[in-house]
Parts: sequence; C-alpha cells; structure tokens
Amino acid sequence: MVKTPDELALMRVSGKLLASVFEMLDGLDLTGMSTMQVNDLVDRFISVDLAARPASKGQYGFQYVLNCSINHVVCHGVPDPDDIIRDGDIINLDITLEKNGFIADSSKTYLVGDVPPAARRLARVAQEAMWKGIGQVRPGAYLGDIGFAIERHAKKNGYSVVREYCGHGIGREMHEEPQVLNYGRPGTGLKLREGMVFTIEPMVNQGTRKVTTARDGWTVVTNDRKLSAQFEHTVAVTGNGVEVLTLRRDETPMLERRG
Repeated sequence: MVKTPDELALMRVSGKLLASVFEMLDGLDLTGMSTMQVNDLVDRFISVDLAARPASKGQYGFQYVLNCSINHVVCHGVPDPDDIIRDGDIINLDITLEKNGFIADSSKTYLVGDVPPAARRLARVAQEAMWKGIGQVRPGAYLGDIGFAIERHAKKNGYSVVREYCGHGIGREMHEEPQVLNYGRPGTGLKLREGMVFTIEPMVNQGTRKVTTARDGWTVVTNDRKLSAQFEHTVAVTGNGVEVLTLRRDETPMLERRG
C-alpha cells in the first residue's frame, strides 16, 4: 500500500505519460468519431508513441484500452464502431497506462461541440468535487475526509454521487487497497500515510444516484437516464500534502482543505 521513493519515481513516469494521452485527445474534435476510433487512436499512441502498455487491455477480460461513457452512461462504457460521438454529448474517457511495471489511471469528461448549459454545469461540478477530495489528502487525514468533501460538494449543487464504484489503491496492480469511497464521514476510515498512492474518481449524477449494469455486463447507466460525469486522478500522499501524478499541463489544481 505504501510506495518507496524509487517506486514513486516510477509512478511519476507512468502518470506523466498518461497525462500526455489526454493532452493528445484535447487537441482533437471528437464530433463524428466512433468510440472505437478513439480507442484505436489511444491504443496506438500508448503502444507506439509512448512505448508503454495500455493497462486496461485484457484486464478482467476487457479487450479495449479505455472506457468511453457517453451522457447517461456512468462508467465502463465499451468502445463500439457504431457508437458515434455527437455534437452536444458529454463523454468520459477513462484510460490506464503501465510503464516500468507501474500503472497510472485517470479520466476526463469531454464536452463535445455545443453542449447544453446544464450538462456543462454537471461536468464542472464533478471536476470540482474531485479536487475537493484531492484537497483533503495529507498525512494524518482519513479516507472519510475525502468522501465527505466530494459528496458535500455534489449535494450542495443539487447532484448525487454514485456509491457502487469508487477510487482505489494503485501501483503494480490496477486495483490495490484501499478503496476510496466518494462519500463518508470526516475522521473515519483508514488514516493516510506518506507514500500511499490511490485514485480519486467521483461519478456525479444529475438525478438519482442509482445505477444499473447493461446486458453486456460492463456498461453502467443511470436508472433515470439523466446525465452523469466523472473525473479521476492518481495521487500520492506526500510528507506535507498531496502530489497529483497524472496532472495535465493545462490544469490548475483547485485544492481546498477543511480546517
């Protein structure tokens, strides 16, 4: 669960490479592309341009390099050549990358074309909720502090937080301990220690928090078919706070700590 300085150095490499995948996607117009086209593009970029491994490919029998979750899809959307990204959609792209034996995990909700204000607001609040959670990370804090900050921000803005899926420890394996819930009570749960590495990944719904898994066994959708948005970073607990290992060059951390 706790990484050595040498292991953290390798995880920084994986995180920086993964950030560059999103920076590549940021320069694309996704309108009209199929989700399979995006998958194949990312596959080539990770494997060829970055000489790394798409860590999701083959994990748990999943055959693709990313999850692509459009509009009311909460998570685990499966790439499909017939699934076309359209103007006005929001789409979460969840991507993992392994380099030198260590894995990084991150996701971003993209706003495609002329997105309605309500959808833009949802995506903004989901991103803010992630940063509220990240802002709680430091030695001596608790996992419950993270979840509480995330859910409080979502609820304050009239949204709900999915409880069935959460963040997780990460390193040599995709999913390690601990589980990082997107809800909780301050001062409860595991106490954070320097060197811990995990993901923070709130899924924020426009309506009910209740979700259903589709017949394909992967795709998770909102029960009321209202929109869902997600953002995710891999973070490390440092001596006096937090380091975001998958931070992109265009991002300004919105960190906030409770007193």
